[in-house]
Order: sequence, then C-alpha cells, then structure tokens
Amino acid sequence: MGSFVSAILGMPPQLAYLLVFALVFAEDAIFVGFVVPGETAAVLGGVLANQGHADIWLMAPFVVVAAIVGDTVGYEIGKHLGPRLLGFRVFDKHRRKLEDAQAFLRRRGGWAVFLGRFVAFFRAMMPALAGASKMRYPRFLAFNALGGLAWGVGFTLLGYVAGASYDVVAKAAGRDIAAVVLAIGVVAFVVWRVRKSRAERRNERNYRGGNAEAEAGPEGEG
Repeated sequence: MGSFVSAILGMPPQLAYLLVFALVFAEDAIFVGFVVPGETAAVLGGVLANQGHADIWLMAPFVVVAAIVGDTVGYEIGKHLGPRLLGFRVFDKHRRKLEDAQAFLRRRGGWAVFLGRFVAFFRAMMPALAGASKMRYPRFLAFNALGGLAWGVGFTLLGYVAGASYDVVAKAAGRDIAAVVLAIGVVAFVVWRVRKSRAERRNERNYRGGNAEAEAGPEGEG
C-alpha cells in the first residue's frame, strides 16, 4: 500500500488533474460515490498540490468544475430516465435512503441540492432526484454551483493542509514511512465508511422489521 500511495504522489501533474477530475465527476454522474466517495478524491488532490505534484490554484477549480458538471449529468439522467432509474434493482438496498432523500428534496427544494453535496449518499443521488422531480434547471444549477464551490474548495484545502502533515512525517522518518502513514489513514477512512454503511443497513432492517411486527400485531391478537 505504501508503494501504491507513493506512485500516486509521484504521478505527472496532468495525470493527477485527470484522475481527481474523473473521480469527482463520476461520483455524481454515474453514481460511483457508492464505491469511491468524491471527497476522498478532492482531499487527494489537495495532498498532491501540497507535495508539488499539482498547483492548488488549478486543482481546486478542477474539483469544483468536476463536481458541478458531474451533478449536471446526474440531473439530466434523472430528468430523462425518471422513475425507471429509481426502479433499478441496484438501488433496492438503498430504498429507505432514497425515500429520505426524496422527502428532503420536497421539503428543502434547492437547498437540498446544496446541503446534499455534503452527505455521501445524497451527493451521489440528489442531482438525479432533482432531475426526476422536474426541478427547473436554472434553480438547480444555482444551488449546485454554490454547493460545488463550497465543497470543492473546502475539501481540496483540507487535503492541502493534510499534505503538510505528510511532509513533516517524511522529513522526520523518510518518504516510505510517510507513505505508509498516509496509506493507513486512507484505509482507516475507508473502513470507517464501510462500518458506517453497514450500521445504517442494520438500522434499516431493524426499522423495517419493527414496522412489520407492528402491522402484524393486531391480526395476531385477533
């Protein structure tokens, strides 16, 4: 893993920009966020900039544009596919979250698009839900751009600051050890996300099981 991280940190600037842009874009456009959270790519972009493998003044706009364009593609997919998209079997295990996202969109409108940018599942699905709900595109674009700007700049700068810590470890213990430390941090983040997702699924099952028992209760008593 250490050599893998070192390889990422040593990639040419053009490839670094392309990789970060592609990951952030794909999260919202084709729902890759279920596998690779976009904020991970944004933070990685900031780390690369801190290490001199990219320019922070270019990386941050790249992340922001990728977020906005990715959301726009997601919006168009939802607009044209609509209910058919939400009926895909791949979303069955996320049905409760989809219902929550739809309810949030109905309550908050454009602000749901902005706030959804900061929640992993909502970030991946909110653009498609906004398109499926026939939200006017100018309104969607305004909140999408505002959220993309705040999120993109914020997480890229977070990675830039984290990159300074990487540099401190590298100077004290060498690049290989620093790469291992960074790799452990990435793995810990992924493990935390997986555990959180499993806990949410367990809560979902318990919620559904509780509802099923409550509905069956009166019949059983009769």
